[in-house]
Amino acid sequence: MIMLNKPKSLGKKIADRWQIYLLLLIPVTYMVIFAYVPMSGLVIAFKKYDFSKGILGSPWVGMDNFIKFFNSYKFTLILKNTLTISLYSLFITFPVPILFALILNAFPGKRYKKMIQTTTYIPYFISTVVMVGLLFQILDYRTGIYGSFYTLLTGATAPNILTNGKLFKHIYVWSGVWQGTGYSAIIYIAALANVDQALHEAARIDGASRFQLLRYIDVPSILPTASIMLILAVGNIMNVGFEKVLLMQNNLNINYSEIISTYVYKVGLASGVNDFSLSTAISMFNSIINFILLLIANWGSKKLNGTGIF
Repeated sequence: MIMLNKPKSLGKKIADRWQIYLLLLIPVTYMVIFAYVPMSGLVIAFKKYDFSKGILGSPWVGMDNFIKFFNSYKFTLILKNTLTISLYSLFITFPVPILFALILNAFPGKRYKKMIQTTTYIPYFISTVVMVGLLFQILDYRTGIYGSFYTLLTGATAPNILTNGKLFKHIYVWSGVWQGTGYSAIIYIAALANVDQALHEAARIDGASRFQLLRYIDVPSILPTASIMLILAVGNIMNVGFEKVLLMQNNLNINYSEIISTYVYKVGLASGVNDFSLSTAISMFNSIINFILLLIANWGSKKLNGTGIF
C-alpha cells in the first residue's frame, strides 16, 4: 500500500525555515512602518486639515481638494509638463540601456568591455545636487565649457540655454541618459550573460552573421526582462525626478519645468499657506494615475508576450 505524504501546513513550513522568515521580517517590518502605515494619512486629501485639530478632528470636505486642483489654472500646465518630460524620458532612457548592453555584449575584448562598463557605471553614484552643479558649470553661457567654445568659435556671447524653457526637457533627459545608462544596463548585461553559448556556436556553424545572432538569440533572451522593466517604468511614469527638476528650475523656465511633484512641494511646504490637504490630494491623484498605467502596461505585456509582474 502506497502511503502519500500529507502536505505540510503553513505553520509547519514556517517552522522548518524559520531562519529565512526571520531575515524576511526586517524588510517586511520596514515596509509596513514606512510604506503602509503612512497610507492612513491619505484621508487628509478628503479633509480641510487643521494642525491644531489633528487628522481625525479636521472637518470633512469630500472631493473639494481634488476639484480645487482640477479647476486650478496650473492644472493643465503641470499635467502637460509632467507627461511631456516623463514620456520623453521613457522613450529615450528605456531603450538606450538595452542597446548599450547589446553592443557591450558583442564587444570582443573582455578587458576593454569591463573598463567601459565601469566607466559608464560611475556617474550613477553622483548625487543629484552635484549632478545639477556640474550641468550649471558645463552649460554656463559665459564661463562654462559650452559658453567658452561658443565664444571661441563665433566671437559672440552664447545664449543662456539654462533659462530657455523649451530646452529644459532636453537637458533633463539627456543628462539622465549620461548618468543612468551604465547602471540601468546591468540587469540586461546579466540577462545576456545567462544566454547559452551553445546557441551562438550552433548559429555560427550555420553561417549566422553577428546581426542575426543579435536578432534571433540575444534580443529574445532579454525580452522578458525588458518587458518587466517597461511595466515598472510605465507604472512610475508620473514620478519625474523631483530633486533634479526643482534644482534646475528658475523664473524663466518655470512654465516648462513645473511638474506635479514640485507643485506638491510648493503647495504643501514651500508656500506660506502650507495646504497639506491640497498637496495630499494632488499626490493621491498622481499615484492613482500611476497605478492605472501600471495595470494597463501589465495587461498589454501579458497579451503580447505572456510576461507580467502579476
